[in-house]
Amino acid sequence: MTEGIDTPDRRGRTGLDRQGRDLTGNPGVRVRDVRLLSCHWYVLRTTSFDYRHADGHWSTEQRETYDRGNGATVLLYDRSRRAVLLTRQFRYPAYVNGHPDGMLLETAAGLLDDQDPETAIRREAVEETGHTIGEVEHVFDVYMSPGSVTQRLHFYAAPYSPADRTGAGGGLAEEGEDIEVVELPFQQALEMVRSGEIADAKTVMLLQWAALDGPFAAG
Repeated sequence: MTEGIDTPDRRGRTGLDRQGRDLTGNPGVRVRDVRLLSCHWYVLRTTSFDYRHADGHWSTEQRETYDRGNGATVLLYDRSRRAVLLTRQFRYPAYVNGHPDGMLLETAAGLLDDQDPETAIRREAVEETGHTIGEVEHVFDVYMSPGSVTQRLHFYAAPYSPADRTGAGGGLAEEGEDIEVVELPFQQALEMVRSGEIADAKTVMLLQWAALDGPFAAG
């Protein structure tokens, strides 16, 4: 009996070795085998598949995929005060890969956890920033690291004001979150992207969208 395959893992999941076996969208890919490597919290698999190259020949390839679930993120902005609301929290993967202290400035974000993206991002905005947001704008959906991570992230933007604050924010202590809410002038946030002080991909993308096509676009 193997956890995550024929017995439930810590999140109650079974059959985790079945993901991808029935894919038919690309006739140039034939999945041979999927093996579950880990399901401690998220899911790591290795998949063998036949791949047809542009010249017609086939080769057998193997890839590891890390499945942490799809997520959503939102840029909270105050157009009248030309400000944005971000979060700061410790990210160990960034810390171990060269970030000075692992404390990253980010847009509010989280996993969908079986909710639709808009519902999930409203939840995360309250949990992380303490703000209950109204109308949200869907910006785009992006595969953030498609070479190895399956996650698709849904990007949103929403206006906020001090009157929208309904809670303390800071994340959920029971999930180990310790999040600082940070309000910045929009121009300062852009300058921090240029200087490398903001180095989180989703945050950079939303700030640049806000400058080019969003609430702070010229004209």
